[in-house]
Amino acid sequence: QVQLVESGGGLVQAGGSLRLSCAASGRTFGSYAMGWFRQAPGKEREFVATISWSGGMIYYADSVKGRFIISRDNAKNTVYLQMNSLKPEDTAVYYCAAATLYTGTDRMRYNYWGQGTQVTVSS
Repeated sequence: QVQLVESGGGLVQAGGSLRLSCAASGRTFGSYAMGWFRQAPGKEREFVATISWSGGMIYYADSVKGRFIISRDNAKNTVYLQMNSLKPEDTAVYYCAAATLYTGTDRMRYNYWGQGTQVTVSS
């Protein structure tokens, strides 16, 4: 069982940066792939980025590639999402999620989810 708590969201102007954190409970954090997803009002939850348990595999959505960076610190049970050059279309609730035996973009394959943190980018 893994419990996830996101933090770091807020209001930022276009072109600015934010760093999201996701703290996980449980001693087996290092065995999970970790992903970030987001959901804007009226839209489906979409994949943003994911990182394998070792950090050796990382994938990004095309919409954030080159602007966002996912990383993890297994000693701190934490995964991060550094978001740079933010755009108004990045406005959404951002969720972190954990998956066993899977590193990919399919949100249905993620077993555990946090409660989400709001990111708002003003133009």
